[in-house]
Amino acid sequence: MNQNQDLIALEKKLFEKEEKLDREKEQIEKEKQELSKKKEEYSTKLQKVSGLTAEEAKAELLRETEQKEAQIIARLIKEKEEDAKRTAAKKSQEILLDSMRHGALDYIAEYTVSTIKIEDEEIKGRIIGKEGRNIRAFEQATGVDVDLDEEGIIRLSCFDSVRRETARRSLEKLLKDTRIQPFRIEEVVNQTKQEVEKVMLEEGEKIAHEIGVFNLPVELMSILGRFKFRTSYGQNLIVHTLEETKIGMHIASEIGADVNIVRLGCLFHDIGKVVEGEGSHVKLGVELLKRFNIPEKIVNCVAEHHEDKPFSSMESVIVSIADAISGARPGARYEDIEGYAKRLRDMEEIAKKYEGVDDAYAFEAGRELRVVINPGRLDDAETLITANKIREEVSNALAVPGEVKVTAIREFRAVSGE
Repeated sequence: MNQNQDLIALEKKLFEKEEKLDREKEQIEKEKQELSKKKEEYSTKLQKVSGLTAEEAKAELLRETEQKEAQIIARLIKEKEEDAKRTAAKKSQEILLDSMRHGALDYIAEYTVSTIKIEDEEIKGRIIGKEGRNIRAFEQATGVDVDLDEEGIIRLSCFDSVRRETARRSLEKLLKDTRIQPFRIEEVVNQTKQEVEKVMLEEGEKIAHEIGVFNLPVELMSILGRFKFRTSYGQNLIVHTLEETKIGMHIASEIGADVNIVRLGCLFHDIGKVVEGEGSHVKLGVELLKRFNIPEKIVNCVAEHHEDKPFSSMESVIVSIADAISGARPGARYEDIEGYAKRLRDMEEIAKKYEGVDDAYAFEAGRELRVVINPGRLDDAETLITANKIREEVSNALAVPGEVKVTAIREFRAVSGE
């Protein structure tokens, strides 16, 4: 009996608690509805006051927040930019100085004079020959000026290093052979010219291998070898090319550019200077490289290194900078030497364009121009007229110091039994 009464009492309490919870739930729901209603009323009042919709108010709030944050961001960016400028200036100096240090070379280039030492002064008599015929034949065949005035030394002078090297090797052979006569001189000089071609191929291989370039076409390496016998504003092209390439490669590696493109761009940037043709060395170099199917990015480095075209890549900029560093450093170049060499080349080109002229050589710093006439095309009278025309054009077209003497050589030869 007592247990039943306890259960009834417990059930009654639970029922009362359930009713109380229901009432509280209803009260909470009413309060929630009232809060939602008040929120809507408040939002409506805000919209009426500000004239904005809910989306517009949200956008306005975001805009105000962005403005506040933008000021902070702008200040941080400015601080970082100032810090980057200070760091970049210092870092760029370090990169350039280190690059120039890597570009230092121990290569020594020849310029305009070669000397040959002799032990017996009587040798000079054989070089001169009867009435000077041997020395005239030698100078005509090689295109160099021979100076025998200094005791124990023969000086070979010429602005063209290829001619001078050919003459030096030829004269050394003739001195050993002792058979110095016009026919023998021409034979030895022609043989030596072929040897010098081989030397240029070897030099081209050395240049390429020095900077880590292999498997280039043989013809292209031979053209690179001409750098040994070419100067630009008094700076030997081998020296300039090796120096510039090392500088460019180091800059490229420091800033994350393509080192291989810079390597080849620097190697080929001045190749047009040793190629015959019309136009600037940039144009000639680009045309040559396209013939050998060199990749476009490398060709662009050559085409843009003097900013003839806008830079198309970071690598082109580096090639241009490296070229400027190598050429502009104190003592690298001498413009008067380049102007002197150009004047002599122009003199020879003026003479060669005349009908009946086989070849022409400038001597005595441009004061004498020796012209080789084809005897089958011009007679004596025509030779004299041509010599006068050449002298007049050279004097008018070029700023040559003093009077220009044009020596026209017209020699008929008949050879039998060969």
